[in-house]
Amino acid sequence: MTEPAPLALYIHWPFCVSKCPYCDFNSHVREQVDMAAWRAALLADMAHEAALTAGRKLSSIFFGGGTPSLMPPALVETLIAAAERHWGFTDEIEITLEANPSSVEAANFHDLARAGVNRVSLGLQSLDDQTLEFLGRAHDVDEGLAALDTAQQAFDRVSFDLIYARPGQSLDDWQAELERALSFGTGHLSLYQLTIEPGTRFETLVRTGKLIPADDDHCADLFEQTRGMMMAAGLPAYEISNHARAGQESRHNLTYWRYQDYIGIGPGAHGRRLNSATERHKKPENYLSAVDRNANGLKIEQALSPDTRVMEALMMGLRLAEGVDLVDLEAKTGLAVPHMLDQKAVDQLSQLDLLETTGGRLTISPKGKPLLDALLPKIIADI
Repeated sequence: MTEPAPLALYIHWPFCVSKCPYCDFNSHVREQVDMAAWRAALLADMAHEAALTAGRKLSSIFFGGGTPSLMPPALVETLIAAAERHWGFTDEIEITLEANPSSVEAANFHDLARAGVNRVSLGLQSLDDQTLEFLGRAHDVDEGLAALDTAQQAFDRVSFDLIYARPGQSLDDWQAELERALSFGTGHLSLYQLTIEPGTRFETLVRTGKLIPADDDHCADLFEQTRGMMMAAGLPAYEISNHARAGQESRHNLTYWRYQDYIGIGPGAHGRRLNSATERHKKPENYLSAVDRNANGLKIEQALSPDTRVMEALMMGLRLAEGVDLVDLEAKTGLAVPHMLDQKAVDQLSQLDLLETTGGRLTISPKGKPLLDALLPKIIADI
């Protein structure tokens, strides 16, 4: 008998150490948080989801949100222990915590490791002080690297992120910064192109002419440079923006990209389980009230049609170097491949060396990776 597919668990912690400009809802000073109330709420929310997914083990846990590295380690330990009681763990479970690279948070790292966290994702974002100021980050390079050093001492696995394609950044600039990043020896790097999102400070600066973003050709050159340098260093891209040594890939994020089930608890957390999309109340007070009323923090629980699941699976899976297993997707959704894909468009794009179809698996070719967002609408069938 086949063992049920494992799950991933995402735990969203909404609070920051102080009023935080990066949060999209009001955060609170840590000392003002009623930890007993939050402990009870998160445990109740977890129990609700566990009852719906009994018999499936967890392969990963991810603590994200405001400033999860400032969660009391005792609370982290309690949540991990409860998750193990509810579901059980697969071998070598990955337990990741997202952290900002500040000295305040780094002081918590060893206690969090003792609580059960075995991987940290550190938001360095740049190895240049002027860039960090431009990005609005509170830390400088020295503080960030000190936090990285502490993280490497405390945790078995460490990842950090950097942002490139910044205004005025040359190929030589990025090469030097990436070489320095590789010198720290982590097994995983997340390398993101700077994007100008609507409604952000950057969008306002671009609109008023105070910021000139990198042009598309330069971004493409930086993208190719990044992939080449990372491949040469033994950390190939397994996803468009994520690079890892063999075995060091983020198992939790692979759950998302492979369109497997994951549970989301805590304010604003999203989930996908049992062919349904879930979303928790975002505002902390509303979340607590919902848990008090219903023993869960759900705001939305919506069944997803096979067509929607196909679209989501393709959008996520084609980001991966491994692509999408179409046979598996047929089994998951009950839809045949001709109903998922516009075969004429797939054939045309394959002839242009932008797509590859081999052994029932669809992948975006290296040439097509920078064009993924433009390719997706073309190949998904009109469903």
